[in-house]
Amino acid sequence: MIELQSCFLCLSAADGVADVVLSCSLVEEGVGMGGMGGGSLFSRTPATLVLRDVPVGPDESLDTLTPFVPPSVPDPDLILFENKVSSPDIPNAGMLLHADCNEQEVMCEISRYTPRGLQESSDPAYFMVSLSVEGLDFSTSLILQTLPFDKDQTTLTQSKLNLPLSQSGTLLTKVIFLVFSDINSVSAPLRGDVLLNCGFKQEETPLAPEVGLEWRLQHRGRGRKVLETKTKLDDTEEATVVHGERNGSSVDAALLLSEGNVSMSLTRLKVVDEGTYICTVNLGHFHAQQVIQLHIIQLPQVSLSAEKLVLNKNSPQTLSCHCAKYYPLDVQMEWFFLPPTETDPKLFPNQGSLSSHRQHGDGTFTLSSHVTIDQSFSPGTKITCRVTHPALDDPLHISIVLESPQPDSYWWVLGFLVVTVLFFYQVMK
Repeated sequence: MIELQSCFLCLSAADGVADVVLSCSLVEEGVGMGGMGGGSLFSRTPATLVLRDVPVGPDESLDTLTPFVPPSVPDPDLILFENKVSSPDIPNAGMLLHADCNEQEVMCEISRYTPRGLQESSDPAYFMVSLSVEGLDFSTSLILQTLPFDKDQTTLTQSKLNLPLSQSGTLLTKVIFLVFSDINSVSAPLRGDVLLNCGFKQEETPLAPEVGLEWRLQHRGRGRKVLETKTKLDDTEEATVVHGERNGSSVDAALLLSEGNVSMSLTRLKVVDEGTYICTVNLGHFHAQQVIQLHIIQLPQVSLSAEKLVLNKNSPQTLSCHCAKYYPLDVQMEWFFLPPTETDPKLFPNQGSLSSHRQHGDGTFTLSSHVTIDQSFSPGTKITCRVTHPALDDPLHISIVLESPQPDSYWWVLGFLVVTVLFFYQVMK
Protein backbone atom coordinates (compact mmCIF):
# COMPACT_ATOMS: atom_id res chain seq x y z
CA MET A 1 0.00 0.00 0.00
CA ILE A 2 1.08 3.57 -0.63
CA GLU A 3 2.20 5.50 2.42
CA LEU A 4 0.65 8.96 2.78
CA GLN A 5 2.26 11.69 4.86
CA SER A 6 0.25 13.36 7.63
CA CYS A 7 0.25 16.54 5.54
CA PHE A 8 -0.49 15.31 2.05
CA LEU A 9 1.98 17.55 0.19
CA CYS A 10 4.45 16.31 -2.35
CA LEU A 11 7.28 18.13 -4.08
CA SER A 12 7.25 18.20 -7.85
CA ALA A 13 10.40 18.11 -9.89
CA ALA A 14 9.54 21.39 -11.58
CA ASP A 15 10.04 24.77 -9.93
CA GLY A 16 6.93 26.63 -8.78
CA VAL A 17 4.66 23.59 -8.83
CA ALA A 18 3.88 20.83 -6.36
CA ASP A 19 1.99 17.57 -6.28
CA VAL A 20 -1.00 17.24 -3.97
CA VAL A 21 -2.07 13.81 -2.73
CA LEU A 22 -5.67 13.58 -1.54
CA SER A 23 -7.35 10.79 0.38
CA CYS A 24 -10.68 10.18 -1.34
CA SER A 25 -13.59 7.78 -1.49
CA LEU A 26 -14.70 5.91 -4.57
CA VAL A 27 -18.49 6.09 -4.34
CA GLU A 28 -20.50 3.37 -6.06
CA GLU A 29 -24.14 2.48 -6.04
CA GLY A 30 -24.68 -0.94 -4.53
CA VAL A 31 -27.59 -3.09 -5.66
CA GLY A 32 -29.62 -4.99 -3.09
CA MET A 33 -28.00 -3.27 -0.11
CA GLY A 34 -31.07 -1.42 1.04
CA GLY A 35 -32.27 -3.93 3.64
CA MET A 36 -36.01 -4.58 3.85
CA GLY A 37 -36.82 -2.35 0.92
CA GLY A 38 -34.45 -4.20 -1.34
CA GLY A 39 -33.23 -0.86 -2.67
CA SER A 40 -29.73 0.43 -3.16
CA LEU A 41 -27.19 2.23 -1.00
CA PHE A 42 -23.85 3.77 -1.81
CA SER A 43 -20.64 1.95 -1.00
CA ARG A 44 -17.36 3.75 -0.34
CA THR A 45 -13.92 2.40 -1.13
CA PRO A 46 -10.71 4.19 -0.15
CA ALA A 47 -9.01 5.83 -3.12
CA THR A 48 -6.20 8.32 -3.71
CA LEU A 49 -6.06 11.25 -6.11
CA VAL A 50 -2.69 12.73 -7.11
CA LEU A 51 -2.85 16.19 -8.65
CA ARG A 52 0.42 16.75 -10.48
CA ASP A 53 2.02 20.16 -11.01
CA VAL A 54 -0.30 22.32 -8.92
CA PRO A 55 1.02 25.92 -9.16
CA VAL A 56 2.26 27.37 -5.88
CA GLY A 57 2.69 30.99 -4.89
CA PRO A 58 6.06 32.77 -4.88
CA ASP A 59 6.09 32.82 -1.07
CA GLU A 60 5.70 29.05 -0.85
CA SER A 61 8.82 27.16 0.27
CA LEU A 62 9.08 24.01 -1.82
CA ASP A 63 11.68 22.63 0.60
CA THR A 64 8.92 22.00 3.12
CA LEU A 65 6.96 19.71 0.79
CA THR A 66 7.54 15.97 0.98
CA PRO A 67 8.11 14.19 -2.38
CA PHE A 68 5.40 11.81 -3.53
CA VAL A 69 6.72 8.37 -4.32
CA PRO A 70 4.45 5.87 -6.12
CA PRO A 71 4.39 2.27 -4.87
CA SER A 72 7.62 0.44 -5.58
CA VAL A 73 5.54 -2.60 -6.48
CA PRO A 74 2.29 -1.81 -8.35
CA ASP A 75 -0.76 -3.06 -6.49
CA PRO A 76 -3.81 -3.92 -8.64
CA ASP A 77 -6.07 -3.55 -5.59
CA LEU A 78 -4.96 0.03 -4.94
CA ILE A 79 -7.16 2.76 -6.48
CA LEU A 80 -4.71 5.54 -7.33
CA PHE A 81 -5.72 8.26 -9.81
CA GLU A 82 -2.90 10.33 -11.28
CA ASN A 83 -3.78 13.60 -12.97
CA LYS A 84 -1.65 16.41 -14.36
CA VAL A 85 -3.05 19.84 -13.54
CA SER A 86 -2.15 21.73 -16.69
CA SER A 87 -5.06 22.51 -18.99
CA PRO A 88 -7.60 23.24 -17.76
CA ASP A 89 -6.12 24.36 -14.46
CA ILE A 90 -8.08 24.03 -11.22
CA PRO A 91 -8.83 27.50 -9.81
CA ASN A 92 -7.49 28.09 -6.29
CA ALA A 93 -6.01 24.58 -6.16
CA GLY A 94 -3.29 26.03 -3.97
CA MET A 95 -5.80 25.98 -1.10
CA LEU A 96 -5.32 22.22 -0.98
CA LEU A 97 -1.62 22.51 -0.18
CA HIS A 98 -1.88 23.07 3.56
CA ALA A 99 -5.49 22.17 4.32
CA ASP A 100 -4.65 18.92 6.10
CA CYS A 101 -1.80 20.45 8.12
CA ASN A 102 -4.19 23.24 9.15
CA GLU A 103 -6.69 20.61 10.34
CA GLN A 104 -9.14 21.53 7.57
CA GLU A 105 -10.88 18.46 6.23
CA VAL A 106 -10.76 17.96 2.47
CA MET A 107 -13.86 16.26 1.10
CA CYS A 108 -12.98 14.23 -1.97
CA GLU A 109 -15.44 11.87 -3.66
CA ILE A 110 -14.87 10.03 -6.93
CA SER A 111 -17.54 8.21 -8.91
CA ARG A 112 -17.90 6.67 -12.37
CA TYR A 113 -19.38 9.08 -14.88
CA THR A 114 -21.30 8.19 -18.01
CA PRO A 115 -21.61 11.04 -20.52
CA ARG A 116 -25.14 11.67 -21.68
CA GLY A 117 -25.96 9.97 -24.93
CA LEU A 118 -22.94 7.68 -24.76
CA GLN A 119 -22.72 4.10 -23.59
CA GLU A 120 -20.53 3.28 -20.63
CA SER A 121 -17.16 1.96 -21.75
CA SER A 122 -13.65 1.52 -20.45
CA ASP A 123 -11.85 3.20 -23.36
CA PRO A 124 -11.85 5.92 -22.38
CA ALA A 125 -13.46 5.82 -18.97
CA TYR A 126 -14.78 8.91 -17.20
CA PHE A 127 -14.93 9.87 -13.52
CA MET A 128 -16.55 12.72 -11.59
CA VAL A 129 -14.49 14.19 -8.74
CA SER A 130 -16.10 16.48 -6.14
CA LEU A 131 -13.64 18.52 -4.06
CA SER A 132 -14.29 20.94 -1.19
CA VAL A 133 -12.41 22.14 1.88
CA GLU A 134 -14.03 22.52 5.28
CA GLY A 135 -14.07 26.13 6.41
CA LEU A 136 -12.87 27.51 3.06
CA ASP A 137 -14.74 28.86 0.06
CA PHE A 138 -13.37 26.23 -2.29
CA SER A 139 -15.52 23.83 -4.26
CA THR A 140 -15.02 22.23 -7.65
CA SER A 141 -16.36 19.34 -9.71
CA LEU A 142 -13.93 17.72 -12.14
CA ILE A 143 -14.57 15.30 -14.98
CA LEU A 144 -11.56 13.03 -15.52
CA GLN A 145 -10.89 11.03 -18.66
CA THR A 146 -8.50 8.09 -18.68
CA LEU A 147 -5.48 8.45 -20.96
CA PRO A 148 -4.44 5.85 -23.52
CA PHE A 149 -1.00 4.27 -23.26
CA ASP A 150 0.84 1.30 -24.74
CA LYS A 151 -0.03 -1.95 -23.04
CA ASP A 152 1.81 -5.24 -23.00
CA GLN A 153 1.60 -8.56 -21.23
CA THR A 154 2.97 -7.05 -18.02
CA THR A 155 0.24 -4.39 -17.81
CA LEU A 156 -1.79 -4.80 -14.65
CA THR A 157 -5.54 -4.24 -14.42
CA GLN A 158 -7.14 -2.49 -11.48
CA SER A 159 -9.17 -5.19 -9.77
CA LYS A 160 -12.26 -3.16 -8.91
CA LEU A 161 -12.51 -0.82 -11.89
CA ASN A 162 -11.16 -3.26 -14.49
CA LEU A 163 -8.97 -0.56 -16.01
CA PRO A 164 -5.32 -0.84 -17.09
CA LEU A 165 -2.67 0.58 -14.77
CA SER A 166 0.47 2.46 -15.70
CA GLN A 167 3.88 0.98 -14.90
CA SER A 168 3.80 2.85 -11.56
CA GLY A 169 0.41 1.34 -10.70
CA THR A 170 -1.69 4.47 -11.28
CA LEU A 171 -4.75 5.25 -13.37
CA LEU A 172 -3.54 7.95 -15.76
CA THR A 173 -6.19 10.67 -16.29
CA LYS A 174 -6.66 14.24 -17.45
CA VAL A 175 -9.22 16.90 -16.56
CA ILE A 176 -11.42 17.65 -19.57
CA PHE A 177 -14.07 19.79 -17.87
CA LEU A 178 -14.68 21.39 -14.49
CA VAL A 179 -17.24 23.63 -12.79
CA PHE A 180 -16.18 25.63 -9.73
CA SER A 181 -17.27 28.26 -7.23
CA ASP A 182 -15.34 30.33 -4.71
CA ILE A 183 -18.31 30.68 -2.36
CA ASN A 184 -20.28 27.97 -0.58
CA SER A 185 -22.69 30.28 1.19
CA VAL A 186 -23.51 33.97 0.97
CA SER A 187 -25.75 36.33 2.96
CA ALA A 188 -27.39 39.34 1.36
CA PRO A 189 -29.78 42.01 2.69
CA LEU A 190 -33.45 42.10 1.86
CA ARG A 191 -34.09 44.34 -1.17
CA GLY A 192 -30.36 44.29 -1.92
CA ASP A 193 -28.39 42.70 -4.78
CA VAL A 194 -26.15 39.63 -4.84
CA LEU A 195 -23.77 37.84 -7.22
CA LEU A 196 -23.73 34.04 -7.04
CA ASN A 197 -20.30 32.91 -8.22
CA CYS A 198 -19.92 30.02 -10.66
CA GLY A 199 -17.50 29.29 -13.50
CA PHE A 200 -16.32 26.55 -15.81
CA LYS A 201 -13.21 25.50 -17.71
CA GLN A 202 -12.66 22.92 -20.42
CA GLU A 203 -9.70 21.48 -22.29
CA GLU A 204 -8.23 23.41 -25.20
CA THR A 205 -10.17 21.37 -27.75
CA PRO A 206 -13.80 22.41 -27.12
CA LEU A 207 -16.10 19.60 -26.05
CA ALA A 208 -19.04 21.20 -27.88
CA PRO A 209 -19.79 24.31 -29.97
CA GLU A 210 -22.42 25.48 -27.49
CA VAL A 211 -22.54 25.84 -23.73
CA GLY A 212 -25.78 25.48 -21.83
CA LEU A 213 -26.32 27.03 -18.41
CA GLU A 214 -29.11 26.47 -15.93
CA TRP A 215 -29.62 28.06 -12.53
CA ARG A 216 -32.21 26.43 -10.27
CA LEU A 217 -33.47 27.27 -6.79
CA GLN A 218 -34.40 24.60 -4.24
CA HIS A 219 -36.06 25.61 -0.98
CA ARG A 220 -38.19 23.68 1.50
CA GLY A 221 -38.78 20.78 -0.84
CA ARG A 222 -39.77 22.92 -3.81
CA GLY A 223 -37.70 23.78 -6.87
CA ARG A 224 -37.94 26.13 -9.79
CA LYS A 225 -35.84 27.22 -12.71
CA VAL A 226 -34.45 30.73 -12.27
CA LEU A 227 -32.48 31.23 -15.47
CA GLU A 228 -31.39 29.22 -18.51
CA THR A 229 -29.09 30.32 -21.33
CA LYS A 230 -27.52 28.75 -24.40
CA THR A 231 -24.47 30.40 -25.89
CA LYS A 232 -22.52 29.57 -29.04
CA LEU A 233 -18.83 29.63 -28.21
CA ASP A 234 -17.87 31.09 -31.61
CA ASP A 235 -20.37 33.96 -31.51
CA THR A 236 -19.87 36.78 -29.00
CA GLU A 237 -23.36 38.16 -29.44
CA GLU A 238 -25.63 35.14 -29.35
CA ALA A 239 -26.73 34.40 -25.84
CA THR A 240 -30.44 33.76 -25.43
CA VAL A 241 -32.40 33.46 -22.20
CA VAL A 242 -34.59 30.44 -22.82
CA HIS A 243 -36.57 30.53 -19.62
CA GLY A 244 -36.57 32.53 -16.44
CA GLU A 245 -39.13 32.77 -13.68
CA ARG A 246 -37.33 35.44 -11.73
CA ASN A 247 -37.17 39.05 -12.92
CA GLY A 248 -33.88 40.77 -12.21
CA SER A 249 -31.71 37.68 -12.80
CA SER A 250 -28.91 37.92 -15.37
CA VAL A 251 -25.62 36.44 -16.57
CA ASP A 252 -22.91 38.42 -18.35
CA ALA A 253 -22.61 36.77 -21.79
CA ALA A 254 -19.29 38.51 -22.52
CA LEU A 255 -17.69 37.11 -19.34
CA LEU A 256 -19.16 33.69 -20.12
CA LEU A 257 -17.35 33.63 -23.46
CA SER A 258 -14.08 35.22 -22.40
CA GLU A 259 -13.58 33.69 -18.94
CA GLY A 260 -16.13 30.91 -18.53
CA ASN A 261 -17.77 33.07 -15.86
CA VAL A 262 -21.41 32.03 -15.49
CA SER A 263 -22.09 33.86 -12.23
CA MET A 264 -25.68 35.01 -11.80
CA SER A 265 -26.71 38.36 -10.39
CA LEU A 266 -30.01 38.88 -8.59
CA THR A 267 -31.43 42.32 -7.88
CA ARG A 268 -33.97 43.55 -5.31
CA LEU A 269 -33.88 40.39 -3.24
CA LYS A 270 -36.98 39.06 -1.55
CA VAL A 271 -37.43 36.48 1.18
CA VAL A 272 -38.63 33.98 -1.45
CA ASP A 273 -35.20 34.20 -3.12
CA GLU A 274 -33.59 32.41 -0.17
CA GLY A 275 -32.50 28.81 -0.64
CA THR A 276 -30.08 26.49 -2.41
CA TYR A 277 -28.98 27.56 -5.88
CA ILE A 278 -27.68 24.95 -8.31
CA CYS A 279 -25.45 26.10 -11.16
CA THR A 280 -25.33 23.46 -13.92
CA VAL A 281 -23.11 23.85 -16.98
CA ASN A 282 -23.68 21.61 -20.01
CA LEU A 283 -21.06 21.03 -22.72
CA GLY A 284 -22.17 18.46 -25.26
CA HIS A 285 -22.29 15.06 -23.56
CA PHE A 286 -20.89 16.46 -20.29
CA HIS A 287 -22.33 18.42 -17.42
CA ALA A 288 -21.26 19.38 -13.90
CA GLN A 289 -22.64 21.66 -11.21
CA GLN A 290 -22.03 23.65 -8.06
CA VAL A 291 -24.33 24.35 -5.12
CA ILE A 292 -24.49 27.72 -3.33
CA GLN A 293 -26.59 28.66 -0.30
CA LEU A 294 -28.19 32.11 -0.32
CA HIS A 295 -29.35 33.49 3.02
CA ILE A 296 -31.55 36.59 3.14
CA ILE A 297 -31.03 38.82 6.18
CA GLN A 298 -32.67 41.96 7.49
CA LEU A 299 -31.48 43.89 10.54
CA PRO A 300 -34.02 44.20 13.36
CA GLN A 301 -35.37 47.62 14.34
CA VAL A 302 -35.26 47.70 18.13
CA SER A 303 -37.08 50.18 20.37
CA LEU A 304 -38.48 50.49 23.89
CA SER A 305 -42.10 51.30 24.69
CA ALA A 306 -41.12 54.32 26.83
CA GLU A 307 -38.67 57.17 26.32
CA LYS A 308 -38.83 57.99 30.05
CA LEU A 309 -39.39 55.56 32.90
CA VAL A 310 -40.32 56.86 36.36
CA LEU A 311 -40.59 54.52 39.35
CA ASN A 312 -44.17 54.04 40.49
CA LYS A 313 -44.28 52.94 44.13
CA ASN A 314 -48.00 52.25 44.09
CA SER A 315 -48.27 49.78 41.20
CA PRO A 316 -45.92 47.81 38.88
CA GLN A 317 -45.25 49.05 35.35
CA THR A 318 -44.75 47.15 32.11
CA LEU A 319 -41.76 47.94 29.90
CA SER A 320 -41.72 46.50 26.39
CA CYS A 321 -38.91 45.90 23.94
CA HIS A 322 -40.03 45.82 20.31
CA CYS A 323 -37.94 43.96 17.70
CA ALA A 324 -39.41 44.75 14.28
CA LYS A 325 -38.99 43.91 10.57
CA TYR A 326 -36.20 41.34 10.91
CA TYR A 327 -35.30 38.19 8.99
CA PRO A 328 -34.72 35.29 9.49
CA LEU A 329 -37.03 34.24 12.30
CA ASP A 330 -34.29 33.31 14.80
CA VAL A 331 -34.06 36.06 17.42
CA GLN A 332 -33.28 36.15 21.13
CA MET A 333 -34.39 38.92 23.48
CA GLU A 334 -33.00 39.21 27.03
CA TRP A 335 -33.43 41.73 29.85
CA PHE A 336 -30.67 42.98 32.17
CA PHE A 337 -30.59 45.51 34.98
CA LEU A 338 -27.71 47.42 36.57
CA PRO A 339 -28.33 48.91 40.04
CA PRO A 340 -26.63 52.29 40.61
CA THR A 341 -24.37 50.83 43.32
CA GLU A 342 -23.01 47.98 41.17
CA THR A 343 -20.78 47.63 38.08
CA ASP A 344 -21.93 44.39 36.44
CA PRO A 345 -25.37 44.00 34.86
CA LYS A 346 -27.60 41.23 36.14
CA LEU A 347 -30.01 39.05 34.22
CA PHE A 348 -33.65 39.67 35.08
CA PRO A 349 -34.77 36.76 37.28
CA ASN A 350 -38.05 36.75 35.39
CA GLN A 351 -37.64 37.39 31.66
CA GLY A 352 -41.28 38.34 31.36
CA SER A 353 -43.44 37.37 28.42
CA LEU A 354 -43.13 37.27 24.65
CA SER A 355 -45.75 38.20 22.12
CA SER A 356 -46.43 35.87 19.21
CA HIS A 357 -44.38 36.34 16.07
CA ARG A 358 -46.05 38.56 13.51
CA GLN A 359 -45.08 38.12 9.86
CA HIS A 360 -45.35 41.04 7.46
CA GLY A 361 -46.15 41.03 3.77
CA ASP A 362 -42.46 41.18 2.82
CA GLY A 363 -41.72 38.06 4.88
CA THR A 364 -40.04 39.85 7.81
CA PHE A 365 -41.07 39.30 11.43
CA THR A 366 -41.85 41.36 14.52
CA LEU A 367 -41.64 40.23 18.16
CA SER A 368 -42.09 42.03 21.49
CA SER A 369 -40.85 41.18 24.97
CA HIS A 370 -42.46 42.56 28.13
CA VAL A 371 -41.07 42.82 31.68
CA THR A 372 -42.54 44.17 34.90
CA ILE A 373 -40.83 47.03 36.79
CA ASP A 374 -41.98 47.12 40.43
CA GLN A 375 -40.92 48.92 43.59
CA SER A 376 -38.07 46.47 44.21
CA PHE A 377 -36.01 48.44 41.68
CA SER A 378 -34.29 51.53 42.99
CA PRO A 379 -34.06 54.84 41.10
CA GLY A 380 -30.95 55.08 38.93
CA THR A 381 -31.20 51.45 37.85
CA LYS A 382 -30.24 50.96 34.19
CA ILE A 383 -32.55 48.54 32.40
CA THR A 384 -31.31 47.01 29.13
CA CYS A 385 -32.92 44.93 26.40
CA ARG A 386 -30.39 42.83 24.48
CA VAL A 387 -31.26 41.46 21.03
CA THR A 388 -29.29 38.71 19.30
CA HIS A 389 -29.97 37.96 15.63
CA PRO A 390 -28.06 36.36 12.70
CA ALA A 391 -28.07 39.67 10.81
CA LEU A 392 -26.17 41.34 13.66
CA ASP A 393 -22.41 40.95 14.03
CA ASP A 394 -22.78 41.64 17.75
CA PRO A 395 -25.84 41.74 20.04
CA LEU A 396 -27.74 45.03 20.02
CA HIS A 397 -28.42 46.82 23.34
CA ILE A 398 -31.00 49.48 24.10
CA SER A 399 -31.31 50.93 27.62
CA ILE A 400 -33.32 53.24 29.84
CA VAL A 401 -32.59 54.57 33.36
CA LEU A 402 -35.27 54.33 36.04
CA GLU A 403 -35.93 57.80 37.43
CA SER A 404 -37.07 58.87 40.91
CA PRO A 405 -40.79 59.55 41.37
CA GLN A 406 -41.83 63.20 41.30
CA PRO A 407 -43.60 64.74 44.36
CA ASP A 408 -47.39 64.57 44.28
CA SER A 409 -48.82 67.47 42.24
CA TYR A 410 -51.26 68.36 45.10
CA TRP A 411 -48.41 69.24 47.42
CA TRP A 412 -46.69 71.17 44.63
CA VAL A 413 -49.80 73.32 44.16
CA LEU A 414 -50.32 73.79 47.90
CA GLY A 415 -46.71 74.78 48.40
CA PHE A 416 -46.92 77.24 45.54
CA LEU A 417 -50.04 78.89 47.03
CA VAL A 418 -48.45 79.21 50.48
CA VAL A 419 -45.33 80.83 49.04
CA THR A 420 -47.44 83.20 46.94
CA VAL A 421 -49.57 84.29 49.92
CA LEU A 422 -46.50 84.89 52.06
CA PHE A 423 -44.91 86.90 49.28
CA PHE A 424 -47.88 89.25 48.87
CA TYR A 425 -48.27 89.54 52.64
CA GLN A 426 -44.73 90.78 52.97
CA VAL A 427 -45.18 93.20 50.08
CA MET A 428 -48.36 94.77 51.52
CA LYS A 429 -46.98 95.23 55.05
